[in-house]
Amino acid sequence: MSIASLRREYMGESLDEADVAADPCTQFQRWFDEALRAELPLPNAMTLATAAAGGAPSARIVLLKGFDRGGFVFYTNYRSRKGRELAENPRAALLFHWAELEREVRVEGGIEQVSAAESDDYFASRPLGSRHAAIASPQSEIVASRTVLEEKFAAAANAHGEAAQRPPHWGGYRLRPATVEFWQGRPNRLHDRLLYVRDGERWSLRRLAP
Repeated sequence: MSIASLRREYMGESLDEADVAADPCTQFQRWFDEALRAELPLPNAMTLATAAAGGAPSARIVLLKGFDRGGFVFYTNYRSRKGRELAENPRAALLFHWAELEREVRVEGGIEQVSAAESDDYFASRPLGSRHAAIASPQSEIVASRTVLEEKFAAAANAHGEAAQRPPHWGGYRLRPATVEFWQGRPNRLHDRLLYVRDGERWSLRRLAP
């Protein structure tokens, strides 16, 4: 089978302006709750796209760890490629793809680090092995071998034990949305796309062509 022939017909429910919430956070909560009830694998997985100051983009999957009207929160190593790019260009985009529900959510906006206290609280909630890995891994840097990485992990586990604390180069980011788009697959590729655009403290709603 050729790649070009791979396709599916979308039969999802409609997405109508009259039925969505007045603000995107409430609408996202509705859809996220439906993804949870559908028992999708990793419904909080999202693509994070960043760009260096020179404009070169990069993308990877990260996990959403919180959201409210203030924004969408995720955690990482501040010295990683994404961390360096966000330091140079503090804007980013998120994409949630819930294929089983024939839905996507796209979020774009500015980025800021969460407070140290918020990062500390989340770090303390992680499994011990994940905390040791965050301390040990020089994320995005070249390492000589898997053996070297495992040796760094063992050294971190030995040095910090059960009392592993968050290193200063690891923590959270909050994306404060300027736009949020909800996409619902529909027959004949006439998909529904509703775009929320921030206007001060309010949101305007627009329909986009598929």
